[in-house]
Amino acid sequence: MKHFKGKILLTALLLTVVISNSCSLLKAGREYDELRNNVLRLHILADSDDERDQWLKLRVRDEVLRISDSIFGGADSREEAEERVRRGLRRLEEAAERALRRFGCNAPVRAALETVHFDERTYGDLTMPAGDYRALRLLIGSAQGHNWWCVMYPELCIPAACEKDGGTEEMFTPEQLRILKKPKKYRIRLAVWDKTRALRERLTGKNDENREAA
Repeated sequence: MKHFKGKILLTALLLTVVISNSCSLLKAGREYDELRNNVLRLHILADSDDERDQWLKLRVRDEVLRISDSIFGGADSREEAEERVRRGLRRLEEAAERALRRFGCNAPVRAALETVHFDERTYGDLTMPAGDYRALRLLIGSAQGHNWWCVMYPELCIPAACEKDGGTEEMFTPEQLRILKKPKKYRIRLAVWDKTRALRERLTGKNDENREAA
């Protein structure tokens, strides 16, 4: 009975979407999903919120960004960038720990590739929508402090990106660039899309855990 009611609710919601300019919503939703699937984030968590631990977190950031281009620079897709990062996880841990040791900190660092939810974030004139993204996570010590994040692929926070002709915008479709540059216009539609997709996946027994990790 609950499954039947769920189907009725899903049908009603989908009909509402259709009535409410569904073509535009579904198109934006698909572009949003492709946008998120095209991005690899960097997520660094400090040991604690102690002022020194927060300062050390930024030293780890500096060291990781310094070597990042040598690890996955020139990757042509998020999947390729992620595979290169996967092969370089130990090197990233060692670089992060080296930065900490330089300042007398003996905390360990764990590097991992995970799916993480991020809030909306602006980089220059591009605003990355909130949502679940693949991310390289660097966890310092107990990783209980405030974090720092950016976009590693496309290279929005990599120093080498500034030297590239045309920047990183060519890595996004025109529709994705409209989403990135006009976040207020798309925010409500993207929220509706996420809720619609989440309901559909719950009713059909599908979720992110069932998807093959890239």
